[in-house]
Amino acid sequence: MIGLLFAVLILAPAAFGCGVPAYPPLVSRVVGGENARPYSWPWQASLQYYSNGKWSHTCGGTLIATNWVMTAAHCISSSMTYRVLLGKYNLAVEEKGAVAIYPQKLIVNKNWNSQNVANGYDIALIKLSQHVTLSDHIQLACLPPAQSILSSNTACYVTGWGRLQTNGPLPDDLQQGLLRVVDYATCSLPTWWGSSVKPSMVCAGGDGITSSCSGDSGGPLNCQGADGRWEVHGIVSFGSAISCNQYHKPSVFTRVSAYISWIEQVMASN
Repeated sequence: MIGLLFAVLILAPAAFGCGVPAYPPLVSRVVGGENARPYSWPWQASLQYYSNGKWSHTCGGTLIATNWVMTAAHCISSSMTYRVLLGKYNLAVEEKGAVAIYPQKLIVNKNWNSQNVANGYDIALIKLSQHVTLSDHIQLACLPPAQSILSSNTACYVTGWGRLQTNGPLPDDLQQGLLRVVDYATCSLPTWWGSSVKPSMVCAGGDGITSSCSGDSGGPLNCQGADGRWEVHGIVSFGSAISCNQYHKPSVFTRVSAYISWIEQVMASN
């Protein structure tokens, strides 16, 4: 019996480790966004705000601990009332196993300046008012090793409920889009993003077809590691003001690996 108990203790964490969905995403090579497989990005959160008697989706987020969600600093306003939805696929319907949790604390990186998005530091952590129970529909994302840099052309997936195209409709179903990483040397060229992009950011896309868009902000850039687990390497930060999928203006993400020590410090002290 002791042996059996020991085996259970060893196995239990693996059942809900990080980055391994119960329903693996269908990672096709479709150009342009597509409906995700339901619940295949189980760390995806919808950050919603309350206005005029109803809740509305404003940003994405990533569940990184049972009571912590990572999002973009520019998604957070001290004047708004928020809730976090987890375990969601279709935002328009009630779904079994989905939960809505209110934030206990909203912690924006102290170096963030809303007047200067290109300065970086576009990261915030939301401490939830209660721990969420992990399930097939709600799981934790893996974070990348500190300071790790994705190689150029790595295939990653941006996920979210953002607009389907510039000024287009907001989808009910979670979307995913294949984006290939553009290295900093290329992305910082004058004909690309120039000095607007910093080494603490990740660029992905820029093919003029697929990109993040309004409403995807704060959500994850999911990249599969060599061990098969998905790691969230980016937080949707900004894109072209002209159109979501402008050629040579890839989606720009906060590079999560640049903030691992900040994330650990905030979670430990709050």
